[in-house]
Amino acid sequence: MEEERLTGWTAFAGVVMLVIGILDAIYGLAALLNDQVITTAGNGSGVIIWNFTTWGWIHLIIGIILVLTAFGLFSAAGWARVVAIIICVIGAVAQVGLITVFPLWSLILILLYIAVIYNLTAKGMTTTAM
Repeated sequence: MEEERLTGWTAFAGVVMLVIGILDAIYGLAALLNDQVITTAGNGSGVIIWNFTTWGWIHLIIGIILVLTAFGLFSAAGWARVVAIIICVIGAVAQVGLITVFPLWSLILILLYIAVIYNLTAKGMTTTAM
């Protein structure tokens, strides 16, 4: 039997996912509760597709899944690594929908998603034989 254990890189990925998840959930709630809170820089551009309410739902759901998956990474659950990679890819692509409104913020989050994906694929979890 093999047992998975938490490494420092996986813990780092989990902490970054937890932070991104909380920020995404807060952003999603702000867009849902009052989409006038989310404003543009005055140039009149909006989101690429859909509207702020739809993106609020998308980011709220992604944020919740990120937080839950981060706790899965902390417990060294085998499923958490795969789910984390998939949801980070989805989250990075979802940031493209908001890049016309918040370009710097979207680029920072995309870079954080890529850092998590890198840590989980290149570094990953180690297994030890029992």
